[in-house]
Amino acid sequence: MARKISKNLAKARALVEPRPYALADAVPLLQKAKYAKFDETVDLTLRLGVDPKHADQMVRGTVVLPHGLGKSKIVAVIASGDKVKDAQAAGAEFAGGEELVEKIQKENWTAFDALIATPDMMKSVGRLGKVLGPKGLMPNPKTGTVTTDVASAVKEIKAGKVEFRTDKTALVHVPVGKLSFDAQKLVDNATTVIASVVKAKPSAAKGKYIKGVTLSSTMGPGVPLDHAALEAAHKA
Repeated sequence: MARKISKNLAKARALVEPRPYALADAVPLLQKAKYAKFDETVDLTLRLGVDPKHADQMVRGTVVLPHGLGKSKIVAVIASGDKVKDAQAAGAEFAGGEELVEKIQKENWTAFDALIATPDMMKSVGRLGKVLGPKGLMPNPKTGTVTTDVASAVKEIKAGKVEFRTDKTALVHVPVGKLSFDAQKLVDNATTVIASVVKAKPSAAKGKYIKGVTLSSTMGPGVPLDHAALEAAHKA
């Protein structure tokens, strides 16, 4: 039996024609289709022609959105010595050493959006895989969250740095801002993400790389984008 959808969503979906849209047209359409009473997050979903079962076809990276996400992320830092002070000075909400590792381990505490660690603390942080792994919070050198320059890492995350990675079904989901943003700011943020994903194409990936791109909001409809044009615009 088909799932019943609300009148509001049905009305919003009716505004979207079954055709690919240019990004500059998709954003205003999504804003026009808004019916929720809160400021929704806008998400970009890319379907990639890779096989995530193979490590050499995993697509992963980070990108700093030019206009941020519309909300500041809560950042925790696990470090030692002066690095704890550096993290606090840069704006980290939580910073500490072994005591923070213990808190996460014993209390399953994850009241933060991003976790940064210094390389010397990774032996201790490694014990937190069961707590951090499922939430995607494990620090990783590839995403710049294992670093000696904790101040820069904190500032980048606060400025709107987002991580992208393929899931088991070869999809990449990335937030690109709030629906209340100026349309051009959402276009800029989404364009920056698409360029980064295109740049991160693994050499082992053969055939068509970007198979589909959809722009959507938390409660709104999905708007299909002209993915061929977007990929072509960002190829080196």
